[in-house]
Amino acid sequence: MNPRPPRYASPVGDLVTALIDPVLRRKAGLSTALIQSWDEIVGARLSTRCRPERIAWPRRTGDDDPFEPATLIIACEGSAALHLQHETGEVIGRINSFLGFAAIGHIRIVQKPMVSLSPPRREPPKPTQAQKDRVAGIVQAVDDGDLRASLERLGGSIAAKRAARNGPGQPK
Repeated sequence: MNPRPPRYASPVGDLVTALIDPVLRRKAGLSTALIQSWDEIVGARLSTRCRPERIAWPRRTGDDDPFEPATLIIACEGSAALHLQHETGEVIGRINSFLGFAAIGHIRIVQKPMVSLSPPRREPPKPTQAQKDRVAGIVQAVDDGDLRASLERLGGSIAAKRAARNGPGQPK
């Protein structure tokens, strides 16, 4: 009698991908692998400002019709659309090498506002008057006025960040 092989836990990402991939492929012609690798394909500068929407395959009237590459529809912010348009040939080449064959022949850009998934940027803490005075005392020996003012701003910013990180009443 052969014992059953042990079952190990599967990563949640693999389970979710197995559920989402067929639906995404049927509705948009995309795979989760393409979406997950989008920032590597188009680069960090464009990946936050555009995303693949769907792949539009040309209709075939019969089985003997020759293969025609598809059109990738990309949603893009208005300002990034021009950058993407200039890099269209390179992006098509990268996508086709990612997919393993010449699947994409054209790119159609659709301008849409992009929703940022990153948390909103917090305003840096402002230095208190006591922190400003302490830094001004430290840099008062600097002769150059512009350099002294820059050092005071830098020192005040550092002191405020340290105070915010350590919390009130904690040593600086």
